[in-house]
Amino acid sequence: MNEGYDAGYGGGDQYELVGYDEYGRPVYRQAQGQAPVQAHSGGQQPYDPYDPYPQQHGGGQAQQGYGYDPYATGGQQPYDAHASQAGWDTGQQPPAPAHEGHSDAQYGDGRAGQQYDPYDPYGQAVTGGPQPQVAEQTAHIPQQAGPRDEPEASGGSAEPDREYRTEQFAFVEEPTDDSEDVIDWMKFTENRTERREEARRRARARVVALVVVLALVAVGGVGYLWYAGKLPGMSASNDKTGGTTTAGAQKRDVIAVHLHDTDGGGTSTALLVDNTTTKQGTAVLLPNTLALTADDGTATTLAKSVDEAGPDATRTALDTVLGTDIEGTWRLDTPYLQILVDLVGNIEVDTDTDVPDPDADEKGAAPLVRKGEAQTLSGKMAVAYATYRGSGEEADAQLQRFGQVMQGVLRKLSSDPQAATTTVQTLGLILDPPLTEKDLGSFLAGLSDLAKGGDFRTALLPVQDDGRLSAEAGDSVVKDVLGGTAKSPDKDAAVSVSVRNATGDGERTAKARVTLLNGGFTFLEGGTASGTQATSEVVYAEAADKENAVQVAKTLGLSAEAVEQGKVSANARVSVVLGQDYEPSS
Repeated sequence: MNEGYDAGYGGGDQYELVGYDEYGRPVYRQAQGQAPVQAHSGGQQPYDPYDPYPQQHGGGQAQQGYGYDPYATGGQQPYDAHASQAGWDTGQQPPAPAHEGHSDAQYGDGRAGQQYDPYDPYGQAVTGGPQPQVAEQTAHIPQQAGPRDEPEASGGSAEPDREYRTEQFAFVEEPTDDSEDVIDWMKFTENRTERREEARRRARARVVALVVVLALVAVGGVGYLWYAGKLPGMSASNDKTGGTTTAGAQKRDVIAVHLHDTDGGGTSTALLVDNTTTKQGTAVLLPNTLALTADDGTATTLAKSVDEAGPDATRTALDTVLGTDIEGTWRLDTPYLQILVDLVGNIEVDTDTDVPDPDADEKGAAPLVRKGEAQTLSGKMAVAYATYRGSGEEADAQLQRFGQVMQGVLRKLSSDPQAATTTVQTLGLILDPPLTEKDLGSFLAGLSDLAKGGDFRTALLPVQDDGRLSAEAGDSVVKDVLGGTAKSPDKDAAVSVSVRNATGDGERTAKARVTLLNGGFTFLEGGTASGTQATSEVVYAEAADKENAVQVAKTLGLSAEAVEQGKVSANARVSVVLGQDYEPSS
């Protein structure tokens, strides 16, 4: 360990290791008889264990000993890792200035004034002459960058096999502590953006779906209203303003219902109408005083026709008066009505009066039917309410109660045609041809569907005292509901004449009837006026019937001045009012 150190400058100087400084670097001193050497400040170059060419340094000097400090700042230049890529430095190095406080004289070997070129330990040795002493150089670790003021190597040939160590490029793979955090943040940001985009797409899809559904609902609603004829300008109520579907062009199914009161006597008649075009159901109530024409041309009333002429003749007479096409007649006796109400499970009716129990023995007994809204009626109660006519009431009041009961039955009846047919078959009644149980069941099921939906109503046919149809009836019921008009008689048919007696003598009506029938006219009874009239009137409606009116006046023995144009009854071509001036023939 304490071997002498040969600096290689003249061979006379020896150094020995005396210890290490605070950085672990060796400290040498000059052997006995030599001047002391300061660490890192000697002009003599220390031994470099990494120098591959030790014999070239110092111009052929001997190999240096073990006393070399690789970190000392001796005169020899250390390896520069960032030196020029040209290879070894073979050019002349500029002389290094002497270190402050040192000179060549201190060595005592006669080298004063001698200059040496600096030596590059990894470069090519300088040609010619010994190496000059470097006053002081800063040693550095090989992987560190060299001093900023180190001159670049000049000249020389490039070294093809120059070796690089991994630690010189350690910064390339320098780990990043927050790289995982950055990746996680990028993933979070990307996922949140995707979720927002997905939410936007779903919202747009919902909006589009909602718009499509609303459009379909709107189109379906308009289509239904168009199909039902309920759009403005298309319903029957707008025919006068140019509607596309007139009342006469609408399709209707009509059945006549005659209620026979087997206990109290009398009949009640209604026409059940199913307008398949407008989806509207109606029960047209016909007063018993409605004037009709019998098969033989004689005038009669609805009540007489039902009791005497039968369903077929009555149906034909109604078609003539109202201009309708009745498809069948349903005779409904009160016992069958009671059974029907019980089969459907009772009905609810807004009753307008108290109805006494016809079977009650004591006077002052509780009424069978009480007045009030939504009264539940059994079969017996329904029959009593439908046939009840209070003291001093008009016949129309009882007729309207019958219409209420029929509407209540339709609301409780099944809307299924097969089920409704079964109900009709269960009644066990005998229908008049051409009406069958299946036809009646299907017809009632259709009306039941309309009644449950609120599209069913009742309408009373207005009739004057003489049984003739009023102008109001022709517009509101006959035309709008039934879609009919009074049928004109055939060209060769007898002229129908309605006769109203205002003479004060009831027998003159029968005499006028005989006279007209003998004259070839059809007699229609127009009833009896409440008062008397002095002069007779013969009225015609159409100009083509003027001549017929003149002939009627001559037949009855009336003056031609009594003939005038005006309004006549719906079922007559000529109307006659017999005054006190009428003198019948014998």
